[in-house]
Amino acid sequence: MNQLSDRKFIIIGVFILVGLAYISRLFYIQIIDESYKLDARSQAFRNTTDYPIRGYIYDRNNKLLVYNEAAYDLMVLPKNIKNIDTMDFCSLLGIDKELFLKKMKKAMQAPNSPRKESIFEKQLSPRDYASLQERLYRFPGFWVQSRTLRKYPMKIAAHMLGYIGEADKAITEKDPYYREGDYIGISGVEKTYEKALRGKKGVRIMMVDVNNRDKGSFMNGLYDTAAVPGKPLKSTIDADLQLYGEQLMQNKIGSVVAIDPRTGEILAIVSSPSYDPNLLVGRERAKNFAALNMDTIGVPLYNRATMASYPPGSTFKLIEALIGQQEGVLTTETRYPCSRGYAPLGGHPKCEAHPSPLALSDAIAHSCNSYFSYLFKSIIENKKYHDTYKAYQNWRDIAMSFNVGKKTNSDLANELRGNIPSINYYDKVFGKGSWRASTVISLGIGQNELLITPLQNATIVSIIANKGWYYTPHIIKAIGNNEKDTLLDRFKEKRYTMITDTNIYNNVIEGMTNVVESGTAHLLKIEGIDFCAKTGTAENPHGKDHSVFVAFAPKNNPKIAIAVLVENAGWGASWAGPIASLMMEKYLTGKIKRPDLEKRMLEGDLIHKTAGKPIEKSKQ
Repeated sequence: MNQLSDRKFIIIGVFILVGLAYISRLFYIQIIDESYKLDARSQAFRNTTDYPIRGYIYDRNNKLLVYNEAAYDLMVLPKNIKNIDTMDFCSLLGIDKELFLKKMKKAMQAPNSPRKESIFEKQLSPRDYASLQERLYRFPGFWVQSRTLRKYPMKIAAHMLGYIGEADKAITEKDPYYREGDYIGISGVEKTYEKALRGKKGVRIMMVDVNNRDKGSFMNGLYDTAAVPGKPLKSTIDADLQLYGEQLMQNKIGSVVAIDPRTGEILAIVSSPSYDPNLLVGRERAKNFAALNMDTIGVPLYNRATMASYPPGSTFKLIEALIGQQEGVLTTETRYPCSRGYAPLGGHPKCEAHPSPLALSDAIAHSCNSYFSYLFKSIIENKKYHDTYKAYQNWRDIAMSFNVGKKTNSDLANELRGNIPSINYYDKVFGKGSWRASTVISLGIGQNELLITPLQNATIVSIIANKGWYYTPHIIKAIGNNEKDTLLDRFKEKRYTMITDTNIYNNVIEGMTNVVESGTAHLLKIEGIDFCAKTGTAENPHGKDHSVFVAFAPKNNPKIAIAVLVENAGWGASWAGPIASLMMEKYLTGKIKRPDLEKRMLEGDLIHKTAGKPIEKSKQ
């Protein structure tokens, strides 16, 4: 009896063990084995990423600068590819078998695998998509996923807007939001405001049949997550002024930056040569990028407005005049001799013919090199410091408070800081205690190692227009129609330089007025508009000097401050000055009353050496 009972329990135990084994295996297959789950789901369902619409970008007057255009990626899941006609498929896509095999090999390899989807062919046009979609059911394992590409209707402001590219492994490892192949802002506004523009991805679960044809959303989309569109951006750019600036700078190398000094809003930012931003979109992007990158003459991909540093030349004399008054070594009646020569360095470089000696206002008007070299010497040898190093450091600190030698902290991507030499730098060059004002005296006229970006120069003239204060220059004024977005808070704070006495600025502004009335820019007057300016000729050790010009208008209640630099163009009043005056006239009046000057600037070609005669003979 006990033996029968024991056998019964043994048999029951065997059945229980077998049952547990089956249950364990089923649990492993259905719950633990991820590959099985993928196999099972791929037979009936397909998870499709729902990419959000990227935010549009507008100008300050709500003109559309960037929108989206439909595009489609051909996706592949290698595990599901069965018995397809390879030649027919290649013919449909317009590729050869070799390329097909290369793409399939890539899809099969890490970080992808036969069980994970990847992009087989990027950015199909709506026309290609329509043709493909009709016959795609014959090729199981392939399907089309919708995307969007950027479109630029006005073809302007390429450097400011920037471009998008594909996220690589380094990006995906840093930010898990992105998968390789996702689009991300690479430069310009697209980069700075990427998180606002990109939105948030969603997921759609689609049912498919054995031929990979969509059969609708699973459970009517109950388990889908909707994509969140990116936020639109309202920029500070005036599209018409931007276009006009790019036209004036055509066939010239250089930059234009215009700012509303009342707000710090950038009205136009031109880097020339530029390019059609539509070239860096779509399937031809890589080819076009390579072609632009190979242009070594104009280097159109290089943003000169924020990344190119130039000697400011005589435009820096404005800061010298401000510092001299602040330090008590200069008054409006201080006079220095000239005799058409740069006296502290033996008469070089020379000035143009003008009366001598000059007081401050006329020294600015005629841009006297001798005057400002004497002034710099007086600042650095100021007896109240009893030490060249202390006086130089103070000069440097004040200059840097005008955003010289440091970034402006704008929202423009890839901004450089320029350069204002430090004491340590000169100690290394000349030896500690072995240099003085006369050693570095060319700083007084904006030369030597002094370097400023066009954006910084526009900021400086904005500060002078405001008599000592400014808002950080910026390119975006509203995010998602919200001008009070916290990302923009730093652009609402009024900032001050180390010189706050408005009388000091008034004295310099009077000199800038005389630049236009009787000085180096007297041929650039604008009918009905009083404006203040300073010409500059920046010495260039690599070729012909650069033409530089800064200005603001109107004189009272300024609405635009502008800095223009044209490379290898010579005198400040010959090319940079006319371009700046035309842009101010266009912005303030909406029309041009100087058609001959406009025609000369529009047709002037300094790249191919077919330019007309210069505007005037003044070298400053």
